[in-house]
Amino acid sequence: MELLDWTILGPAIVAGLLVLSTHVPLGQEVLKRGIIFIDLAIAQIAGLGVLAAGVLGWEEITWAVQASAVTAALIAAAGLNWTEKRWPNSQEPIIGILFVLAATGSILLVAENPHGSEHLKDLLVGQILWSTWKSLIPIALLYAVLLSIWFRWHRQIGHRGFYIIFAFVVTASVQLVGVYLVFASLIIPALATRRLEGGHRLFYGYLIGALAFAVGIVLSAIFDLPTGAVTVWTMALVAIAAGFWIGHTINN
Repeated sequence: MELLDWTILGPAIVAGLLVLSTHVPLGQEVLKRGIIFIDLAIAQIAGLGVLAAGVLGWEEITWAVQASAVTAALIAAAGLNWTEKRWPNSQEPIIGILFVLAATGSILLVAENPHGSEHLKDLLVGQILWSTWKSLIPIALLYAVLLSIWFRWHRQIGHRGFYIIFAFVVTASVQLVGVYLVFASLIIPALATRRLEGGHRLFYGYLIGALAFAVGIVLSAIFDLPTGAVTVWTMALVAIAAGFWIGHTINN
């Protein structure tokens, strides 16, 4: 228990819950549309925007970093909206190619940086333990606005609206929890609850994610392991158990 400093773990767990607030419903939409890797692609592109801001010397200018990340994500979202209308059958491979280009572009951007490998690691596994109560306030406000729009008008906003909301959500999330946890939070709860419908699916999706974040963050502190990686594995294990339980309950 001496290893559990709740002044650090508390904000980290709340950060995970904030990410889940948007990722669970959006992940269900991603699964329904069959564009599973869009989150990886947009997250990687938002990260590319963050790294580009660093290369340009804007690393200490918070608004400039955010503007760079959001702009990169919105451009990608607009492009994917365009390709989905024109080549719907090729959307998934296009998303995959976009991810590879963004990932290799990130490597090229930090190739001359002596701390490049550290920056890439932070981008992939995140820095959730660095979260503070103050840093979570703007993210909470952003997510509150986006969730209000999504739950009230998601049927009216269409493909373009979905991609715009997705770009803003992922841009904030990737800087908070990293690319791997962005993908896991979107897809794993949605996949585990795919047999459920409506409010039940949302509830169990949130429950799976919340349990995974809480247990994963605590375990990473106890065993001194990377928090993002431990939480991804925890989420997978919790989702497998929940999936079996849901399947058993439905069949009986």
